[in-house]
Amino acid sequence: MPESPLSASPYELLGVPVDADDAALRVAYRRALRESHPDTGGDAARFHAVQVAWTLVGTPEARARFDRGAGTSAPTRESWAPAAPRPRRDSRPQARSHGHPGGYDRERYLALIREWVGRGQELADPYDPALVRAAPRDIRHVLADALAEEATARSLATLGIAYTIWHDVATDAAGPGLPPKLDHLVLGPTGLFAVQSEDWGGEVRFRRNELIGEGLDGERPFRALAARAKAVTRPAKVKPTALLVVVPDEHAAEPLELGGSIRGAATALVRRSRLVSAIREGIPGSPSLGGTDVMEVRSRLQAVIRFA
Repeated sequence: MPESPLSASPYELLGVPVDADDAALRVAYRRALRESHPDTGGDAARFHAVQVAWTLVGTPEARARFDRGAGTSAPTRESWAPAAPRPRRDSRPQARSHGHPGGYDRERYLALIREWVGRGQELADPYDPALVRAAPRDIRHVLADALAEEATARSLATLGIAYTIWHDVATDAAGPGLPPKLDHLVLGPTGLFAVQSEDWGGEVRFRRNELIGEGLDGERPFRALAARAKAVTRPAKVKPTALLVVVPDEHAAEPLELGGSIRGAATALVRRSRLVSAIREGIPGSPSLGGTDVMEVRSRLQAVIRFA
């Protein structure tokens, strides 16, 4: 997956504004090295990140390349703009897929970024890396979620013809304060999975059957996911067998971490690279579905699902 819009920029890692002069940048780099060095009680990961930041902006030439979005590891417009359709090279049957993954959040991001720039102001490129980096975190989070949903959809498509996937399913009846859609609903012989694709910009983990992490800001992802799943499945008179929150690999300590259950559905935090195998194998503690049951559940869902 491309670098997340929530990832810290080299300037943020060094603790300087983007318009800092070269002398201030050099002082900040030396200070960050001292503070993060493992030999003086610092964090090895941050120490490495500071060194990488310096390679990106430590010289006028490298800094100019990064600011243009052309430096190594620097985001480019193509990293975040909608990808152009590409012809399939794999002839194997893919999962049946309905809806537009990430479409709702793409539209929401465009509305928010235009409003933030200012009504009446010309916005030449809403995915310009410098613009995205300067935007408030809540706007960058919307774009990060869209990218996460698109990446998950690409993975889910490889499940095979035994599975059906619905993306961006409307959940207007889920309740106040909840997003009006379910990211993905996956049906197959191993169960009915309600899936949320997320990028909070950092590591998350389970505590008491809910996720915690610095980027969550009081959110209760599994409770919210359960409510949205219920809004979709209850009219169809079916129940999800598992609730999955999918995050970038580096944001989960384990490939698959099990929680408890909510309303009879098993909960799990899953690295994106583990998602397809987790669904094919089934989540421990969640029931599988027989072939006849899958067809019946699919028919019921098709009759009630609407898209956001």
